[in-house]
Amino acid sequence: MEKPDYHIFVCCSFRGTEAKGKCLRKESPNLIPYLQEELVDRGLNAMVASSGCLNRCDDGPAMVIYPQGIWYGNINGEAEVDEILDALEEGVVAEKYLIT
Repeated sequence: MEKPDYHIFVCCSFRGTEAKGKCLRKESPNLIPYLQEELVDRGLNAMVASSGCLNRCDDGPAMVIYPQGIWYGNINGEAEVDEILDALEEGVVAEKYLIT
């Protein structure tokens, strides 16, 4: 696999070895398969990984895109993911979900 242009981390609320927290309760792991499918469909050179707690519980589900370091929150489903990936393709930030 070549080095990806983007690495998207989705908070899955792991703190130590236990999964707990708002992102997990809001089913953030369910975002991962959809993200992976969309990246392939869009031809984006990116990879997705679950992460431990990103400490943005009030903004959860949360995700971060590297190397840009863009933090997004309140990602509750496919519509939000689509808007974020649309922005990524356009080289802009999806302001609506941006964590500042």
